[in-house]
Amino acid sequence: MTDDVATKRPRLCLSSVSAGRRRGEGEETEEEDSQPLLPGLPDHLAQHCIAHLPAPILFSVCRSWRRLLYSPSFPPFLSLFALLSPSDDAGGDPVSFHSFDPIAARWAPLPAPPPHPPLRLLLLQHPSFIARNLSVQSVAVAGHLVVLAATTHRLVPALPRPLVFHPASRRWSLGPPLHAPRRWCAAGAADGAVYLVSGIGTDYNTDVARSAERWDPAAGAIAGWERVAPLPDGRFSREAVEAVASRGKLCTVNVRGRAAKQGTVYDIRADRWEEMPPGMLAGWTGPAASAADDDDEGGRIYVVDERSGALKAYDWYADSWTTVAESELLKGAAQMAVGGGRACVVCGDGRAMVVVDVAMAPARIWVVEPPEGKRALAVHVLPRLSSSESS
Repeated sequence: MTDDVATKRPRLCLSSVSAGRRRGEGEETEEEDSQPLLPGLPDHLAQHCIAHLPAPILFSVCRSWRRLLYSPSFPPFLSLFALLSPSDDAGGDPVSFHSFDPIAARWAPLPAPPPHPPLRLLLLQHPSFIARNLSVQSVAVAGHLVVLAATTHRLVPALPRPLVFHPASRRWSLGPPLHAPRRWCAAGAADGAVYLVSGIGTDYNTDVARSAERWDPAAGAIAGWERVAPLPDGRFSREAVEAVASRGKLCTVNVRGRAAKQGTVYDIRADRWEEMPPGMLAGWTGPAASAADDDDEGGRIYVVDERSGALKAYDWYADSWTTVAESELLKGAAQMAVGGGRACVVCGDGRAMVVVDVAMAPARIWVVEPPEGKRALAVHVLPRLSSSESS
């Protein structure tokens, strides 16, 4: 496994140590806790030395190294961040936010988001159509988790402005107001900016259905949303879907799964919409994501075929898809994130997150279960939570 701490492209190491082993480790003494990082060296020099060690070793050696691993000043390893809802037999708010630490092998809740807008009013299933799920749309961008769109119990857009979580500071903030709050839209991220495309407001409106806007979280809420070129028509407001970044373009379709669909591609530099290549459209048969943050050939696009359980990678030059892995575990895939050399797929009605090591051949596959009483709505790959100490 590559170095998770010192490299420019950290990897997501989800299977390095079992949860049982982590919880069974002995307690360190107070004397050990006060020891220097490396005897004979000042801590600031020792930190540079041990930064080249893999994160699982830093966690295991001693408490002082473990505390350093989670400190804000130390290069972070990657973790899973999930939007969760209660399972069928559990109560609670419709949506909660948790992070899975792959080194400690445990889940931890994120700090509570701002009270407004009230997330307890979110609706996840249509009251009249049992099979109709109402998505909470979110993206990971520039080290932030951004929640962009959802539906209230009144069947109107729930978020007039995005909710933004920053793992390094463990703080939530509110983004700038949207020009048009929406749901059933395409949401994605590219070049550090968040994009919202098409969708439905309080009622269907052609201008909203054709609109697209972006926002740079690094600029803060004061920067505001910027309108970009509108879509040629309103066909992309049919369903909540992902907009996937690759090679300076943002790609999206208007229907999930294997149903007949239309696709479109936004050229970010030229600020124009283009037809999706026919091979890309034909193979877009389930949830999609890209490895844009990994600088993997400009952001390779992956799709999971929800029926066959095949994870496929797209080749721009050949306009074709190549199967990377195939598993029964991936059937029924609902959402996916890619980062740190792993594809993380929400499957089984949210009762499992299947992780595929796409950097290995053949690909290795394993499962991360959500916290007890929860099911996953969406998962993202982001730098781990910072903490003054590891408990």
